[in-house]
Amino acid sequence: MSDHAVLDGRRARGDASRRVVLQSATDLASVDGLDGLTIGRLAEASGYSKSSIATLFQSKEGLQLATVAAAREIFVAQIVEPARVEPRGVRRLAALMRNGLVYSRDRVFTGGCFFAATAADVDSKPGPVSDAVRAGLSDWYAYVGVQIRYAVDAGEIEVDDVEVLAFELIALDDQANSRSLLMRDERPYALAAAAMRGRLRAAGADEDAVALLRL
Repeated sequence: MSDHAVLDGRRARGDASRRVVLQSATDLASVDGLDGLTIGRLAEASGYSKSSIATLFQSKEGLQLATVAAAREIFVAQIVEPARVEPRGVRRLAALMRNGLVYSRDRVFTGGCFFAATAADVDSKPGPVSDAVRAGLSDWYAYVGVQIRYAVDAGEIEVDDVEVLAFELIALDDQANSRSLLMRDERPYALAAAAMRGRLRAAGADEDAVALLRL
């Protein structure tokens, strides 16, 4: 076997190990926060040795950054990508908000929304990990705002302030996530979806688009 083939095999095994470990890491961080994500706890959860995890990520910060990146990929795959089957504007907006509620309700991560859980952990702390969480949320907020702007420009809805509507919809999503976790009840998702439908109706959205927000 050539040295190149050996190197490729090691890289493939390393990539596979990294994916398995990050599956456990994202779930642990959704419950315990990024500061609670230790190599020791992750070794117990993933079945990999501490030395193997340390080799994969080099440092606790390296592990945290990789965990945020992995969670961001899952967030996009669960919420953003499925919504892209709908045209830009109010229909994609409704699909995005529904997907966000379902992502939390169905506990893709044990602790609900990964970014909601970790933002509280790092929001007042400077550094690359805080920056990574902030960047993920900023992109989400901006994407929701872009869909509202498309809807307004296309005459699908009328709003006084795009940023305010984006804030309201995201706040409803966040509240459903936090209240459901605290009360151990799925009812907040239905309440949030109903409030979102009402807000879109008030803005003049077509009922077919509003119906996409039914859970």
